[in-house]
Amino acid sequence: MSWYRRAKLAGGTFFFTVALADRRSDLRILHIDRLRRIYSSVRERRPFETVAICVLPDHLHAIWSLPETDADFASRWMLIKTGFSRGLPAAATRSTSKVARREKGLWQRRYWEHAIRDGDDLARHVDYIHFNPVKHGHVGRVRDWPYSSFHRYCAKGLLPTDWGGDIADATGEFGE
Repeated sequence: MSWYRRAKLAGGTFFFTVALADRRSDLRILHIDRLRRIYSSVRERRPFETVAICVLPDHLHAIWSLPETDADFASRWMLIKTGFSRGLPAAATRSTSKVARREKGLWQRRYWEHAIRDGDDLARHVDYIHFNPVKHGHVGRVRDWPYSSFHRYCAKGLLPTDWGGDIADATGEFGE
């Protein structure tokens, strides 16, 4: 049997996809302030830099850079996921294993990470994150999605507000 091994790269930069167990749910958007509060609290206790992020109704994408001597993104995600779930009702349907582990079933147990290799890889993943709300049909223009670091990039002059164009112009040539 093969075991999945997460990348252990102290000071690394990683792209993540973290999803809700029920992909039809919009729980994360309904409780966006709660997610922001928990995320900030974890970042204060266990520092990391958020290079880019986009929160969608059923999943989120983020790029984090960890401190030079730290490779532990797993405990940070565990703290974010459990902190967000605490106080919310359990999912209506949970697997036997989630019930046995006393998990609420709001999140998929696993998440996907990718170690960013270089500047080009980083740029592709930042573009992918920012374009994701358009790709999933939530908005027609990147600037119209409020839960994205795209707005921070625009404020810093790193991207124009019309970046990504309109849905009619989309080619989908971003990221993975």
